[in-house]
Amino acid sequence: MSIMSITVQAYSTPDGFEALADEWNPLLKRSAANTIFLTLEYQRTWWHTLGEGELCILAVRDGGVLIGIAPLFVQPASSPTEDPDIGPVIRFIGCVEVSDYLDFIVAAGHESAVYAALMDYLHRPAAPPWGRLDLCNIHQDSPTLVHLPPLAERYGWSVSTGRDDVCPIVTLPVTWEAYLEMLSGKHRREIRRKLRRLGGYEDVAWYIVGPDHDLTAEVDDFLTLMAASSAEKAAFLTPTMRAFFHRLARATYEAGWLELMFLTVGERKAAAYFNFVYDNRVFVYNSGLDWQTFPRLGAGIILTAYAIRHAIEMGRTAFDFMRGDEAYKYQFGGQDIEVRRLAIRRSPSAR
Repeated sequence: MSIMSITVQAYSTPDGFEALADEWNPLLKRSAANTIFLTLEYQRTWWHTLGEGELCILAVRDGGVLIGIAPLFVQPASSPTEDPDIGPVIRFIGCVEVSDYLDFIVAAGHESAVYAALMDYLHRPAAPPWGRLDLCNIHQDSPTLVHLPPLAERYGWSVSTGRDDVCPIVTLPVTWEAYLEMLSGKHRREIRRKLRRLGGYEDVAWYIVGPDHDLTAEVDDFLTLMAASSAEKAAFLTPTMRAFFHRLARATYEAGWLELMFLTVGERKAAAYFNFVYDNRVFVYNSGLDWQTFPRLGAGIILTAYAIRHAIEMGRTAFDFMRGDEAYKYQFGGQDIEVRRLAIRRSPSAR
């Protein structure tokens, strides 16, 4: 591979999404970071709804062939969350909230060339001014954590890494019974008892939103259940965040990735999951629960069991509860992987 053939093109407006649209997801599938949060659909939706600052999408090519995308944006030094002495901060698109896995998109086998080209670009005067790269939610096994720190240190930049959070994941066996045998005796008995008795209710059912449903109305119902779950979730659901969920639901539904699931008691919805199915894995994005109306039903446990059983029946390989160490995730067999934060800081004289 000739170094002279490597080029980096920067896009500072949303037109960059469209310019790379035909190549974005195919490259993602050839990378180690193949996750729904890095798809064109998710990245574009997040930016148009929640993005702020200046886009900085970097496309790395080798002889014209796309081998890397750095989906970044720059927040100004005046951001209230930052120390003004640091200067502008570069983050992954999505790296504020609601994006559980993020990274650079790098074609397998081209890691050395892509990371070197990106660091070289950020060192140039043509790059946007910046004082710190703040890269969140990187999978513990990402090549970014191997390649980027030594490259940054060669430029005299300081590097730090730390754990952002844990993501409990269930590796799914081929049968429901085999899955139950993976659990502790206590939790296995509780799931079986809940499914057998259903809290004394006779008209409990569940469904996944499909073409016969009104997606907008179903997302509204999900958000109502989400807000009913806790005061924290209710406060989280600002008008902007509600708009984001609606736009994300539409984008992922049209791509075939949305699994919006409800548990009903008669005509009333008791619990819900806003899941994604991507790369034959289920990702639990958020949930809703009307625990006050049905305090003895155990609707959350029941719907989680239905969701996992359905995933097994569909031949999915994993059920990913994603960020957060809530106890119920481990009761259902979750095993932790870490997502990490990589911070690279330039000295003031190098800016």
